[in-house]
Amino acid sequence: MSTRAAAQANRESRSPQPEPRAVEPHPVTAFPDNVRRDFTVTNGDVRLAAKVWGDPARPAVVLVHGYPDNSEVWHVLADQLANDYHVIAYDVRGAGGSSAPRKQADYRLARLTEDFTAVIDAVSPGRPVHLVAHDWGSIQSWEFVTEPRLAGRIASFTSCSGPCLDHVGIWMRERWRRPTPASLRKALGQQLRSWYVLFFHLPLLPELTWRLWLGRAWPALLRRLENTMIAPRPTQTADGMRGVSLYRANFLRCLFTPRQRHAHAPVQVIVPLRDKYVSPALSEDLSRWVPQGWRREVDAGHWLPVTHPALMADMVRDLVERVERGRESPGLGAAAF
Repeated sequence: MSTRAAAQANRESRSPQPEPRAVEPHPVTAFPDNVRRDFTVTNGDVRLAAKVWGDPARPAVVLVHGYPDNSEVWHVLADQLANDYHVIAYDVRGAGGSSAPRKQADYRLARLTEDFTAVIDAVSPGRPVHLVAHDWGSIQSWEFVTEPRLAGRIASFTSCSGPCLDHVGIWMRERWRRPTPASLRKALGQQLRSWYVLFFHLPLLPELTWRLWLGRAWPALLRRLENTMIAPRPTQTADGMRGVSLYRANFLRCLFTPRQRHAHAPVQVIVPLRDKYVSPALSEDLSRWVPQGWRREVDAGHWLPVTHPALMADMVRDLVERVERGRESPGLGAAAF
């Protein structure tokens, strides 16, 4: 069975949504679709290691990875999309082959926004990009898609397993101010899922944990706890140690002093129902922040780009085709909020 057929069978067994429309094939060009080409983007003193697949003449899709991953997490999904789009993935500062600033303040959302802007200026200066992100990549990408200076630069945003921290801060505050059994259950449930965030704010211990054993054990741990298979990565220990700064630089500031953040592009939220870290409840009330949006539940765990790359690629394709060609698949149309 092909990967596209397997993804279709997976969807049909999970819900009655019809099969998304297929995109039109593109003619053969001088750019081999599934051959990766590496390059570097510079933002001040920070060098970002980036990768590209497909034809630059096609719509650009930018992939932003989460923690403690690097852009390798996107390789299979990028191959799925490269036949139709110009696909770009980059290592977030502190991860993979990108620079790792030493100051905690250098990992704030504003600095990450500057990195993203540098990437899209390099790969698609005259045309808006379609943004796709997972985990901490989604958290920072909410900053991009709600930043007024980037209005018109982002054609669409597909988010998986990563909420806007400001939205979460307001969501938590409202549930504690007007407590009901249901609201308290949801708030406490998310706080329990986020236990590791408190651990990451401890001095030195998270870095020591990654250095002493977690970096080497990470693939086996994911296999055992998440049923997710990843290959060992040379930078895994460093990715885990450096990425802790993302949490320390942003979480408390956003959760305790949340801002009103409204999206300026269409947003698709993919909600893995078996996610052990992000509660589906966090995305139940997004219409106040997203003028045009879709929420799509899937029966999967947290690492959807790794476990179900073809399924996620189909969902990305649904939104891109709607924006680019006005074609709305039945599955996407049924998920509008």
